Amino acid sequence: MPEVTRPYEPGVPCWVDLMVPDQQAALDFYRDLFGWQGEIGPAENGGYAVCSLNGKAVAGIMTAMSPDDQPPPPPAWTTYLASADVDASAQAISKHGGAVRTPAMDVLTLGRMAVASDPTGAVFGLWHAKDFIGSQLVNEPGTVIWSELDTSDLDAATAFYSALGVETAPMDGAPDYFALQVAGRTIGGMQGLDKMPEGTPSHWLTYFSVDDTDSTVDALTRAGGSVLIPPFDMVAGRMAVVKDPQGGLFAVINARPPETG
Repeated sequence: MPEVTRPYEPGVPCWVDLMVPDQQAALDFYRDLFGWQGEIGPAENGGYAVCSLNGKAVAGIMTAMSPDDQPPPPPAWTTYLASADVDASAQAISKHGGAVRTPAMDVLTLGRMAVASDPTGAVFGLWHAKDFIGSQLVNEPGTVIWSELDTSDLDAATAFYSALGVETAPMDGAPDYFALQVAGRTIGGMQGLDKMPEGTPSHWLTYFSVDDTDSTVDALTRAGGSVLIPPFDMVAGRMAVVKDPQGGLFAVINARPPETG
């Protein structure tokens, strides 16, 4: 079912958000691209905007902040993994070679969060749900359908995420690609950086489902976005890797239903 009503299992991607210099421009762009509804939030919540589709929360957009007079971070989508105990997860991250970038903190009564990076530098978040479970709609056009770790060191990443309850296994029908699994269920993918441009850092890549990859990419470029990998057919469907006008990286895919038989 694409609608999610219960908290996600620990280790499962449960939310994504975008940090950009111009929050309103991003809200307008993704409204036109995916049909999202959202507005700048109240000051007490840092203006954080929860975007919805068909009345269900699908993603967040916020303004990039500059801590201690430092340059603001580059535009980026962040994947959050569900956690039963953010503080314990943060300790495990530090113990196994990662780094906690934003210490654990409460977000009103919504939940408890932290932001960290794995030993290869890929940034991700942690979310312990209280009043807000995270993505309420997934796996349909305009929502998250896949989360992928692109890493410079497969062995180091495998060991690290295992400590967070996320295991790795070969992906059937996809050489050099690995399934990320929680309790035996595939919840994402992982691959190396060998097929990517030299200098590409480790990162988590968010895939959004679309009805038509080519027309979505056309609309994105007309709105000022850019294309890193043009639409192509692969085992899971037709996909492309793109950037929004402010530089936020993501993928779009018209996924092919799994074969049965």
